Order: sequence, then C-alpha cells, then structure tokens
Amino acid sequence: MSMSDHDCFDLPLFPLQSVLFPGGLLGLKVFEARYLDLVSDCLRARQPFGVVALEKGSELKASTTAVELERVGCLAELIEVDSPQPGILQVRCRGTQRFEIADTTQQSDGLWVARARRLPGDEAVLPSADLVGSAQGLANAINTLKQQGSIPFLEPYHFDEAGWLANRWCEILPISLAAKQKLMELPDPLVRLKLVDDFLRSKGVVV
Repeated sequence: MSMSDHDCFDLPLFPLQSVLFPGGLLGLKVFEARYLDLVSDCLRARQPFGVVALEKGSELKASTTAVELERVGCLAELIEVDSPQPGILQVRCRGTQRFEIADTTQQSDGLWVARARRLPGDEAVLPSADLVGSAQGLANAINTLKQQGSIPFLEPYHFDEAGWLANRWCEILPISLAAKQKLMELPDPLVRLKLVDDFLRSKGVVV
C-alpha cells in the first residue's frame, strides 16, 4: 500500500508485547529515559504517541534481539500521569485511532520514530441480530470484573457499536498477540465482531 508523504506525520513509538485497541485503556510503568522523555514531550505538547506491538524482540533497551514492529498500531492519548517516585512514571492512556507505519528510524537514545498515516476509524454500526449475544455477554463479563474490583474499560460503554464490542472482547480474551493484532487491523467492525462471536460460541460464553 503506497502512502503519499503529505498524509504522513512523525510519530514517536512505544513498542509493547501487547496490542492497544481504539477506545482501550492502557496502563504503563515508565522508567527508561527514552520513554520518560517521550511521555514528558507528549504531555507538554498535548500530542499522542504510537503504541505498536512487537513482532519480534523486546521493548527493553538491554535486549539483544533485533526488534521487528507490526505495521499497524494505535495512537495513545495521555489521561493521567503520576510520579510515585523519582525516575518512574505511572501512566494511563486511551487508545484513539489506528495508524499505519510507512517507515521507522531509531534515534541515538533508542527511541523509535515512525512516518505514519492515520487509518479510518470504525463506522458506528449496530451489532447484527445474530451478534447481540456478544453484547449481553460483555455486560455480564463487566459485572463480574466489577465484583472482582477490576474495571479494565473506560466509560462510557457503547454496547450498541459493533466495533467497540469487538475491541473490548479482544482485550480480555485469552488469544495470542498475533490474533489480537490481526483483529485490530480489520477495517470492518462487523467482521471483527463476527470472528469474536464465533470464538465466544466455541467456548460456550455465548450460546
């Protein structure tokens, strides 16, 4: 897929062993200098950074494995930044919009920076009648998680949007990083929810 350069922008990246979905909540403990600088810069400029899953390697600077990044990630906007002790930041972020990477460079401090292009957001489409069970199933899961003192999702909830439902299920289902990445990349929210619904039915979560 070719990208015209005027559509692209420079985006600092935070590679992780996880996939951030639009509308998702991400908590980070930041202690490496390059990422402390990234968070400070984004906070000051009120700009997002890019979260991208690692196809290979580690986000830690000391890792000797060559890093390979996925080509599609999700913009993260800062919600909350706390400094519990010197040199450590506790950060909460919200996933906003998917992006596609044209190319990457690594700075002298180890920070990856991408030339990236924003991808269209999900259309706000209703779950089809055969997928409504996944909405009820997610409401049940949220109630269970609340009782356990764990609320992994940001409000407001959008049970009437297929993309939001699919994304929240993808965040909590025990599926591989590669599977989550492929689901996040799917441009059609109904297709994404159908694949999630099939998985839920195979596990007896939705009947």
